Amino acid sequence: MPAKPVTSTPTKAPARRRPSVPRFDGTWLNELLAGREATPQHLRAAHKHGSSRLAELATAGASAPALVAGRSRMMDTLIRALWRRHLGRSRGLVLVAVGGYGRSELHPYSDIDLLVLVDGPLREKRATALEHFFTEIWDIGPDVGHSVRTLDECRTSARDDITIATNLIEARRLAGARKPYEALRKLAFSDELWTSRSFFERKLEEQRERHAKYHDTAYKLEPNIKESPGGLRDIQMIGWVAKRHFGARTLADLANYGFLSREEHRRLVAGQSFLWRVRWMLHLTADRHEDRLLFDHQLHLAKAMGYEDQDHSLGVEQFMQRYYRTVMELNRLNEMLLQLFKEAILLEGEPRIESINERFQLKNGYLDVVDREVFRREPSALLELFHLLQQHPEAEGVSAGTIRLVRQYRRLINERFRRDPGNQALFMAILREPQGVTHEFRRMNSYGVLGRYIPEFGHIVGRMQYDLFHTYTVDEHTLFVLSNLRRFALARFDHEFPDCSRIMRGLPKPELAYLAALFHDIAKGRGGDHSELGASDALGFCKRHGLSDYDTRLVSWLVRQHLLLSLTAQKKDISDPRVIHDFAEKVGDQLHLDYLYILTTADVRATNPELWNSWKATLFAELYKNTSRALRRGLVNPVAREELINETKRSSMERLDAAGVNTEAVTRTWSALPGDYFLRHSPSEIDWHTRAMLAHGEQTEPLVQVRRETERGGTAVFVCSPRDDMAFARSTAALEQLGLTVLDARIVSTRDERTLYTWVVMEADGEEIESAEREQEILRIMEQEAGRLGGDPRDIHRRMPRQHRMFSTPTRINFADDERNGRTILEITTGDRPGLLTRIAGALLDARIRLQNAKVATVGEKAEDIFFITETDDRPLDSDARRDELAQALLDQLEEDQGVEARR
Repeated sequence: MPAKPVTSTPTKAPARRRPSVPRFDGTWLNELLAGREATPQHLRAAHKHGSSRLAELATAGASAPALVAGRSRMMDTLIRALWRRHLGRSRGLVLVAVGGYGRSELHPYSDIDLLVLVDGPLREKRATALEHFFTEIWDIGPDVGHSVRTLDECRTSARDDITIATNLIEARRLAGARKPYEALRKLAFSDELWTSRSFFERKLEEQRERHAKYHDTAYKLEPNIKESPGGLRDIQMIGWVAKRHFGARTLADLANYGFLSREEHRRLVAGQSFLWRVRWMLHLTADRHEDRLLFDHQLHLAKAMGYEDQDHSLGVEQFMQRYYRTVMELNRLNEMLLQLFKEAILLEGEPRIESINERFQLKNGYLDVVDREVFRREPSALLELFHLLQQHPEAEGVSAGTIRLVRQYRRLINERFRRDPGNQALFMAILREPQGVTHEFRRMNSYGVLGRYIPEFGHIVGRMQYDLFHTYTVDEHTLFVLSNLRRFALARFDHEFPDCSRIMRGLPKPELAYLAALFHDIAKGRGGDHSELGASDALGFCKRHGLSDYDTRLVSWLVRQHLLLSLTAQKKDISDPRVIHDFAEKVGDQLHLDYLYILTTADVRATNPELWNSWKATLFAELYKNTSRALRRGLVNPVAREELINETKRSSMERLDAAGVNTEAVTRTWSALPGDYFLRHSPSEIDWHTRAMLAHGEQTEPLVQVRRETERGGTAVFVCSPRDDMAFARSTAALEQLGLTVLDARIVSTRDERTLYTWVVMEADGEEIESAEREQEILRIMEQEAGRLGGDPRDIHRRMPRQHRMFSTPTRINFADDERNGRTILEITTGDRPGLLTRIAGALLDARIRLQNAKVATVGEKAEDIFFITETDDRPLDSDARRDELAQALLDQLEEDQGVEARR
């Protein structure tokens, strides 16, 4: 008989004790009020004490649902006590909580919305009592919105205003007779106000309008946690429809009715709880009612909610990624539930079915699986779905049931799925389809498919960068880049960027640009050079997907070099033919230049629309055009400096000659100008300057001209004055005091001891200068400044923008040699603030430095400016000691300056 196996009884692990979560116990409030008259003084003290206690509990980790419900219960007690004092014996009056208060959801500074239902006209005594009642609620502390209506008045108002009808659905009796309240509830859910169908259609339209107001994205730098897509209002929208049509009391009822799975309900409640906590802490941080996650508050909230800085990710970036991922999930659930509601409320009779293939059909116009096992049997259908939507533009979208199944089975997109040749071919087919590329990639991201198919992309979903330059999360920015490229490819958008459209449609394989867009920022947040890491990711992806060696290398190169064109255009002197030659050598050929140009334009436009302007567009186009010319000539035969100068002179002279300007007079004027002048200015600008100087003649006062519309974008301000090293600082100060942003500054010293300054400016908000009155104002102020001698122009009286004050950008100063032009290159990176350029110019003047040229760039909260400088005798700064001396002088000026701005 075999021995009985020896077994051991596992020791039962001790139950893991959950940390105690502090709760809000309201018994203290009743005790505080017990035996006392509910005077404003007592109630005000109770409100203050209760609010402080709730704030302490929030800091200690109390759950958000407990906090919002606790505050609502506290206000119930206080308001009922006041009601009893003023109106407790009044018959025929009902006090009703509506809105968020009706749902028992109150945050620290939420409004208290009250309705007093009356049985007829108010007698004077009652009206006076109500007036005292509402006044004393205000005295307690909260903001109160109230209305006093009869049932008939409620009926009339609710018929006319969907917001009032919605508030009535959420009505909750606080005090007074039950019978009138029951009549109000019956009215709120009756078809005589809004039928279930009309209510749903109007609320759906209301949501579309609200989402459009926020550009259909929640991924802005400073989102609104209530109104943005995926915000609290979207959850409330679900609740309103569920209450009106299905009679649901809570979100849990939707699970009971089969509209939500238990897991979906858990995610919906968890998302709501997170947003509630963020909103609660936001109110405490702002010390007022606030729904915008402003930069001012994001750092404080991240710390208050326990997020800490890590090696490659700031605590605030982690917090905001959690926020963005939460609202993305809530947005998906909102879309799915509203689609289910639409099918249940709006569609009548048998569904319209149109077969597509053995896996998919169109059901009432929405793409639908033929059965619930499609994705389990054939996981590739998870990609096929999006390809079919491209091929069937008549489809209104994806059915709610299919969205649910995609979310359920997306886990099947694993390494085996990604390496399947059929799935790889499907992905590339989606990318190559002539229509629907942007829409379906957005949908793939929304449903969580894109991040599963490209795991590196999944890491950047919801990832934000804590600066003012990157307006969107990394994934949202990437999809905007893809969208911009698609607009270049579609003829109906040719009017927006004609050159980009022409180039895009001339590319042999547009999908290579799309792939470069998908990978160009995919390594953000990993540490290291994201361009290099992303290029490696792109290389592996392209190889796996069967691209040729040439195409693979091209995509990888584009990802690695996606910043090259913009950095060259904005930080180097592209009027210098040798800069163009160096750039052309890095690009190599016209095809690489074409791809890089359209990718750069699409990328910069999608980074921050407010920072894109005609000036940048012109800079990029000019660099593209000059590089194309260099490539046509051949890299072994670069354009000579003198050749370019002579060509510009010929073009300029032709313009002047055609206008009847005396050629000899032009030649005399030009004889005082150095060759650099003809490199840095276009024939159109030279024509303008020359005519102005000839008209000015021998007058001794400075010449000032303003040209509002220029070929380079922006408004040009031209000053010709006797050489005065203070003139640049004074003129720049005047421009900044006028509220103008300086985009470019070119300085040319003539042989007859004059200096020509050309500024390109825009309004501070990035808009073009549009009125002749504004142009005349600029001209008048600049003439005053150009003719003024002495005085320190560095005192600029403009406040730093609110957002900029949240950042402390360290000042960095670097020097480089410009041997070919006999200059020193000074690069300054520092925090942007009013008067910065003027103060730099003043510091250079103090250090006896002559400014020869400037490239000005603002990147969000940072200024990244390049200055081409010499000693006063026009020699470069050739000693380390001299450079160190200048660097210290600049640091002293800028750090003191930044400290002053921070204190304002």
